[in-house]
Amino acid sequence: MIVYPNAKINLGLYVVGKRPDGYHLLETGFLPIPLCDTLEIEPGEGPEDELEVQGGIETGAIADNLVLRAVRALRTLRPIPPLHIRLTKVIPSGAGLGGGSADATFMLRALDELFALGLTDEELEAVALTLGADCPIFVRNVPAVGRGIGEVLTPLCLDHLGGLYLTVVKPELHIVTREAFGGLRAIEPRAVPLEQTLAQPVERWRGELTNAFEDSLFPLYPELARLKGVLYDLGATFALLTGSGAALYALSHEPLPLGGLERRGLFIWQGRL
Repeated sequence: MIVYPNAKINLGLYVVGKRPDGYHLLETGFLPIPLCDTLEIEPGEGPEDELEVQGGIETGAIADNLVLRAVRALRTLRPIPPLHIRLTKVIPSGAGLGGGSADATFMLRALDELFALGLTDEELEAVALTLGADCPIFVRNVPAVGRGIGEVLTPLCLDHLGGLYLTVVKPELHIVTREAFGGLRAIEPRAVPLEQTLAQPVERWRGELTNAFEDSLFPLYPELARLKGVLYDLGATFALLTGSGAALYALSHEPLPLGGLERRGLFIWQGRL
């Protein structure tokens, strides 16, 4: 079986509270995007799971990879034979694009289909949440507002984004999520529901839709602020940091001219929504 785990971007990200256990409460818009890894799954030949990772993107120790953790998590609920897995990475790590979370959740969905496990979306979301707060969004894989730690999902209609161009850029930075959360300057509930802001035309998002991590990360990593300015200079209608970085994205009505950026050693992807 071959599946294509896709990335996501955050349409705004607000830290609105903190739980007693230290987890931050968020409000964010999740938008799945057509930037994909490739995940190939077939029966294994040995007694244990085997994972090959290709693509030249650093994903950490193989044993700790979220794809294998997803298999182990699902195996506590259903019998699954040893597997041979090949993961070809395109989505950069440490980018705020949810690549690892997508890989793990697509593995759960693939195993459910491959072995006819009969799990519901709700059951898959519960397993996905044990792997990471960003994982449940990829079970249904549709636009949604995420609340709680990101797992309380409300479907979101974003038809007005159809046909827009999306540009994703990431400098050679890897921002540790713990570092990003540690630098947050304020916890402040939103006065206006995020759904109301996102329903407006994209031309009105600038100044109204923000990411709480920009205030803390831009002073530490000035390249991020410069890149955001460059995206606007190139004609972006709206640009923002996604997740806790280090990728930024831009929405525009026409493709952005990226020749100058391509000479700066950035990861760059552009597609149409």
